[in-house]
Amino acid sequence: MDLRYLTPDFAVAPQIALDEVAEAAKRGFRTLINNRPDEEVDAAMSHEAMQAAATAVGIAYVHLPYYPGELTSDLIEDFETALASAQTPVLAWCRSGTRSSHLWALSQAGVLSVDEIVQNAKNAGYDLSALVPMIRAKAANTASDT
Repeated sequence: MDLRYLTPDFAVAPQIALDEVAEAAKRGFRTLINNRPDEEVDAAMSHEAMQAAATAVGIAYVHLPYYPGELTSDLIEDFETALASAQTPVLAWCRSGTRSSHLWALSQAGVLSVDEIVQNAKNAGYDLSALVPMIRAKAANTASDT
């Protein structure tokens, strides 16, 4: 399992296998967030199969499919809601971990500085430079809501 920590309590990964769900539990993860749409995997790796594997080892499971190019405000809000109620540490995945890192970054806008978000992602191997304007806008919007 290729874990890439964005914070001590949040990691992303490329697609995990069914048998890696039990490994995630052994590593202490308490919540799994699957951002991979079922259309991108074969039936054996469907979100239902992943949820059953998570349930079998006592890990909370959330399926929030993020289709390439479809980063919506609803998806971001759903991800924030999932994180707010998640037992930590959390592991999120998609095909490469990039989409999961995008959702994390936007969920942290207004919580961490833009520089921290970008640097944490860079340290984990993700380039969020194209997402910076969206992170800044969300951070500004979050600040005006308080």
